[in-house]
Amino acid sequence: MRPADLPRGGRLEAQPVIVGAGPAGIRAAQALVRAGLRPIVLDEAQRAGGQIYRQPPAGFQRSGRELYGFEHRKAARLHGTMQALLPSIDYRPGALVWNCEDGVLDVLRDGSNETIAYSHLILATGATDRVLPFPGWTLPGVYTLGGAQVALKFQGCGVGRRVAFMGTGPLLYLVAYQYAKAGADVAAVLDTATMADRLASIPGMLLAPGLAAKGLYTLGWLRLRGIPMYSGVRPDHAIGYERISGLVCRQGDGGEPLRIACDALAYGLGLRAETQLAAVAGCRFEYHERDRAWLPVKDPAGRSSVPGVYLAGDGAGIAGADAAELAGERAALALLADLGMQPDAARAASLQRKLARQQRVRDTLEKAFPFPADWAAALDDDVVLCRCEEITVGALRATAQLDGTRELNRGKALTRVGMGRCQGRMCGAAAAEVLARAGGVALPQVGWLRAQPPIKPIPVQLFSIDVQAEAAASPPGPAPAFSLEQPLSAGGRR
Repeated sequence: MRPADLPRGGRLEAQPVIVGAGPAGIRAAQALVRAGLRPIVLDEAQRAGGQIYRQPPAGFQRSGRELYGFEHRKAARLHGTMQALLPSIDYRPGALVWNCEDGVLDVLRDGSNETIAYSHLILATGATDRVLPFPGWTLPGVYTLGGAQVALKFQGCGVGRRVAFMGTGPLLYLVAYQYAKAGADVAAVLDTATMADRLASIPGMLLAPGLAAKGLYTLGWLRLRGIPMYSGVRPDHAIGYERISGLVCRQGDGGEPLRIACDALAYGLGLRAETQLAAVAGCRFEYHERDRAWLPVKDPAGRSSVPGVYLAGDGAGIAGADAAELAGERAALALLADLGMQPDAARAASLQRKLARQQRVRDTLEKAFPFPADWAAALDDDVVLCRCEEITVGALRATAQLDGTRELNRGKALTRVGMGRCQGRMCGAAAAEVLARAGGVALPQVGWLRAQPPIKPIPVQLFSIDVQAEAAASPPGPAPAFSLEQPLSAGGRR
């Protein structure tokens, strides 16, 4: 049964499904369980918590305070909530959702594929690091900020002995702080934002005095330990052959280059929403200037343009962990309302007011840590843009300068940018920036890479097993002719 076909107030023919078990997914599950439903919760990780509250493997010895810092109490509450929910939900960890079609999810779990029908679907898919390329970014020892944080939280190890941190946003300082607290030698913190950016955001930070206090504490703690911190930085190139051994940066328009010795670099320019599943589910998208990205359209309650599909958390637009918890519960209440179950209207209104406030805080953070829009224009043509396919910046620029390409999917067809294992998840934002600059058009005009299944890499053997099983079940006879008129979808459904 398609979600749109469900009669109002009728009995569910299939369970509601939540994709993601971070702050948004856990709070959504909690609200549904309170209403008497038993949702399926699909979690790509092995333990719930998402990226910000990622749990280490069982038997890990570091305390919650060491793992989560200021947020250890929030992490403990969220993990406790999930633990209490386990008897009341169908929790499936290690589940990679790679397709969504006609009310059915394709899920890779334990080496095999399963299809899961849903009556209603809450997408709480989270976010990943947003990066831009620079000379040397493909060297071993160069990581995203999120990747460096995962190594510390999940595996209890650092990405190097002497680590430099570069980029912008609160995560830059948080991960540097976490590494320093864990005993790593922090070579430098290199912020692409300027001091003037931060000063301009001070009035807005009055909306979140607790967040501002944490930020000031982190900065002060790093300074007291003598860790070099620079602002207004742009990378020139990474040094190294078999592994990064240093980083050369520019600060401002003049002066001597900064040379930082390090054996690892963690960098990121804020976060980008994981929207691929919403795209293959058929959700309508629109451009958001603050996020410099095309995002799925949703109403204030989290309803997408597709009936029965709801969006919550950073996967629908970056707003942070606190906002994700609120949005997860709000989306669940919208789902319950659409079932005719009359959830608490006062609670729903309160959540929306709090979410609006969180969005204003997010606006302030964007002023304090703006995206370095000039970065892409300064890249040399020989810099690798798409590392999966080894496509250079110059190759994509040539499509604009020689062929007049102004649309990103056309550039993809001509160069193979975004056709690799990551399906453009890591290079898509950078490719859009490069093409817009090269074509002399505004960023919204180049569009966004169309998502298609599988949205993340899956083993080819899944399909070979299906083909072998089909062949074994078919009577012998002449091989069928190949036809383009009846293509088989990625999920195996015609």
